Amino acid sequence: MINNKSVELNELLENFTIEGKKYQFQEITQGYINDTYLVLDNNYPLYILQRVNHNVFKDVHGIMGNIANAFEYLQDKDYTAIDLLKTKTASSYYKQEKTGYWRLMTFINNTIAYDNATDTEIAFQAGKLVGKFHQLLADAPLDNYVDTIPQFHDLRLRQNQFEESLLSAKKEKLETSKGAIAFAKETLEKLKILDNSKLPLRVCHNDTKLNNILFSKEENKALCLIDLDTIMKGYFYYDFGDAIRTVANTAAEDEQDHSKITFEKPLFEAFVKGLDSNGAFLYKEEIDLLAWGAIFMPFIHGLRALTDYLNDNKYYKVSYENQNLDRCLSLFDFTNKALKEIGYMTQVVKEGLTPID
Repeated sequence: MINNKSVELNELLENFTIEGKKYQFQEITQGYINDTYLVLDNNYPLYILQRVNHNVFKDVHGIMGNIANAFEYLQDKDYTAIDLLKTKTASSYYKQEKTGYWRLMTFINNTIAYDNATDTEIAFQAGKLVGKFHQLLADAPLDNYVDTIPQFHDLRLRQNQFEESLLSAKKEKLETSKGAIAFAKETLEKLKILDNSKLPLRVCHNDTKLNNILFSKEENKALCLIDLDTIMKGYFYYDFGDAIRTVANTAAEDEQDHSKITFEKPLFEAFVKGLDSNGAFLYKEEIDLLAWGAIFMPFIHGLRALTDYLNDNKYYKVSYENQNLDRCLSLFDFTNKALKEIGYMTQVVKEGLTPID
């Protein structure tokens, strides 16, 4: 428990439309960006309280508008809804002068999030949930969603940032990461195959790693997506590839023993079957390029981690100096293994998914 912060956090909660009482708090440390607390009443979990990292997410008003708009559509018997608790001024977030921006959401009890898929049922459920998310948002007006992180998955932007970091990085960091730098340059050339001009824009989650999917502990059923700050316009292969990097790979994101990093074909196939279980919702042009998403997303995350390492860890939280480099090397290793399976993935996706007309 975080007793030293309880008074401060209870004072924050007084600004929201919930019952006024003294709550207990438990810090959740799974995420890299925001500060997150589980709010309990006599040890029973009720809410999630989050401080939005304003250094990373500059447009908090836009983020909260995107989330509120998405929640209106994410209502279905096969999708468990999360609610935003309003402040006493009817806002979806509260700005505290000293500590910044805070939001409060309902907590879904008796749930679990997995860092990696341990069996095909988890992979299938993850695919089914990601597909359901996109089906429910298919008719959401794109104009209602602002780009809260402009060019979030824009490869040209990330390449430019990477190249700029090479010019300013310390000599010892350039030496330590020279293998990763060489791989980045090679892979950037290969990813020129992606042509977004032929693809429809969709409302995407943009951060569909497996531990952003809540599962029921009782049924092991995928319930909903969490960590919704990056909901905005994008391409489906973003969400597909981000899920695959943690579903088909059973190693930790910063695993230093790369022999533990694998591309698990049964888990990949189960995820695709989960997507298909919702019925057709993708166009042929999306399916044709989908396998490349499983290369693009781990690579672009790895490139961002490498760039942050070269920039002295300004973006991601790190617990030791070279953690961003370890993340990068792990992600690049999976990228390389996925590259070797591009033919296989293309075939599985083509045979496993039916395009809409």
